[in-house]
Amino acid sequence: MKRILIIGATGQIGSELTMELRKRYGNENVVAGYIPSAAPTGELKDSGPSEVVDVTNGGMIASAVKKYQIDTIYNLAALLSVVAESKPRLAWQIGIDGLWNVLEVAREHKCAVFTPSSIGSFGANTPHINTPQDTIQRPRTMYGVTKVTTELLSDYYFNKYGVDTRAVRFPGIISNVTPPGGGTTDYAVDIYYSAVKGERFICPIKKGTLMDMMYMPDALNAAVMLMEADPAKLIHRNAFNIASMSFDPETIYQAIRKHVPDFEMVYDIDPLKQRIADSWPDCLDDTCAREEWGWKPVYNLESMTVDMLEKLRARLK
Repeated sequence: MKRILIIGATGQIGSELTMELRKRYGNENVVAGYIPSAAPTGELKDSGPSEVVDVTNGGMIASAVKKYQIDTIYNLAALLSVVAESKPRLAWQIGIDGLWNVLEVAREHKCAVFTPSSIGSFGANTPHINTPQDTIQRPRTMYGVTKVTTELLSDYYFNKYGVDTRAVRFPGIISNVTPPGGGTTDYAVDIYYSAVKGERFICPIKKGTLMDMMYMPDALNAAVMLMEADPAKLIHRNAFNIASMSFDPETIYQAIRKHVPDFEMVYDIDPLKQRIADSWPDCLDDTCAREEWGWKPVYNLESMTVDMLEKLRARLK
């Protein structure tokens, strides 16, 4: 039976991944690690164990691993792209100094580690169409720099110490449960809220800007599937391209208007977000993930839109 610690368990992905893992492995076997300023509440708090675990404090990580006899760590602590640009030193401390702490604890206590990378790990010189699994990665944002370093450092610990490190490159994640937290792809979440609330949406990304996106249920499934995959079949580890759908703001707007005909959208471009978006791939080639561990998304833009609107209407009414 797996014994799992999730670091960053109250974040956008962590809060939903914690609950998904508790469904699969039992509430008592999944520990929600959090920092005091972001303590769990509600079902996340009540459904299973939680522990203060600051990724920048290796002693805290080690203590939780020993206390709960952890064998798998999902390390989700990070600053998202836009926030990381305004706080680059903190982004490095959380993303890389924190990862070092996680990997050292994992090496000592023989834990497997999942630390996600991102489409942000690519840069302007990367092929933008069907971006290959193995290609040039020269990001110009601190977020991207930390994600490339995450991939390299995780591979280093696997090759040198045998730590079972695995990762995916997440595209933009769209959720009907947790609000976005400072990412370039946040508009693809915010637009649904505006549609359901009957508000005009002000889009910060210009028409024609394609980016890979994924619905949260598929993202959660990818994280779990990869950690359950047979290691003998993994040629790549850190990190796998995974893809589900690629669209620009006008495409998602029109998809929503099929169900909310009076919905309005105007553009007011955010220069920082647009610069970051322009450096990211239009769409990823995820052949390696499909071949090595059976990755396959369930949702496309239409099915996601139907589900998002239904869930948000129930929550916001």
